[in-house]
Amino acid sequence: MKLLYLDCGMGAAGDMLTAALLDLLPDPAAAVDRLNAMGIPDVVFRTERAVQHGIAGRRCIVEVHGEEETHAHHGHHHRTPAQIDALIDNLALPPEIRAQVRQVYARLAQAESAVHGVPVTEIHFHEVGTLDAVADIAAVCLLLQALAPDAVVASPVRVGFGTVQCAHGTLPVPAPATAALLRGIPIYAGDIEGELCTPTGAALLQQFAARFGRQPEMIPSAVGYGMGKKEFSAPNCVRAWLGEAAETPAEDVTTLACNLDDMTPEAIAFAAQQLLAAGAPDVWTVPIGMKKSRPGTQLCLLCRPEEAARFAALIFRYTTTLGVRVQTQQRYTLARREETAETPFGPMRRKVAEGFGVTRGKLEYEDLARAAADEDCALFEIRRAAEDAQR
Repeated sequence: MKLLYLDCGMGAAGDMLTAALLDLLPDPAAAVDRLNAMGIPDVVFRTERAVQHGIAGRRCIVEVHGEEETHAHHGHHHRTPAQIDALIDNLALPPEIRAQVRQVYARLAQAESAVHGVPVTEIHFHEVGTLDAVADIAAVCLLLQALAPDAVVASPVRVGFGTVQCAHGTLPVPAPATAALLRGIPIYAGDIEGELCTPTGAALLQQFAARFGRQPEMIPSAVGYGMGKKEFSAPNCVRAWLGEAAETPAEDVTTLACNLDDMTPEAIAFAAQQLLAAGAPDVWTVPIGMKKSRPGTQLCLLCRPEEAARFAALIFRYTTTLGVRVQTQQRYTLARREETAETPFGPMRRKVAEGFGVTRGKLEYEDLARAAADEDCALFEIRRAAEDAQR
């Protein structure tokens, strides 16, 4: 299985991810020509070699109207989601790549909407609405298609600390939109002051990384270094590894469980929703019989061992239990990734799991439900028609 591993020990930004992926390709110059052929108005891609702290890598430069786009230009390039969508429509990209670009922007729009408390349709993008952000997102989507990894895995993300200047003034690091996009992703501040992870970088990681953690066992075939613009006390780069992954080894997982007999089903459902929103990989309930034949519910949660104490505290917060049982086990998992499938009802997300000699895929429920509502028919009819179109 071909694996792409992204080392985000110095954060992630769109230009750094683009440069790291370009550095993995055997002919980066030809890839840059393909990026320029996308036809983003007034935008030109170019790369240059860069060295930081003795490490040589690649820097990706996006020129807008002949000048490198910087934060100083952001106040002049606010765009609405509708304007960005129209721009994406005109790009010389395959339909599945345009769909991925739209999905990344949907994540950005939802984060901005939540932060500013306005509907998505009224969002005016600032940093993420500039032409270089459009270019970075489209470039990463296109380069990932060229590299064709079966799965993308990323490290925990260093976000930095302090404050950052942007279109809204002085904001804490990570910026609020970035923080919203990083939910469910392991992050840490580290010891470097400054903004290390941008909203664009966070949205791209959310879109493409199947999981986050230490580098899995793999046989690398290429290593790429995507350099950032700023100089820090450590090399400011995303390091990307491409290679063949060994079959997924067994990993440690922890199950937390508690028995409940004095909560309503609605209250238990709310607790489960809160635990999932906090990043629990899985939460489920089991009906049980308790003392004096009272009907009860066992609430169970799956997490990484190092997160057990955090989730135990959340279980105590959202339930009436007086105790939480802990059991650590090992499990084997299939490598998971998300792709975009073209269907008669438009692009749909498709979850694919591979490993141990098996491959299976499933269309995303939310996309099927949307199409079923639009077509006013049963969900299973939409699923059957969409799957038939893939054969």
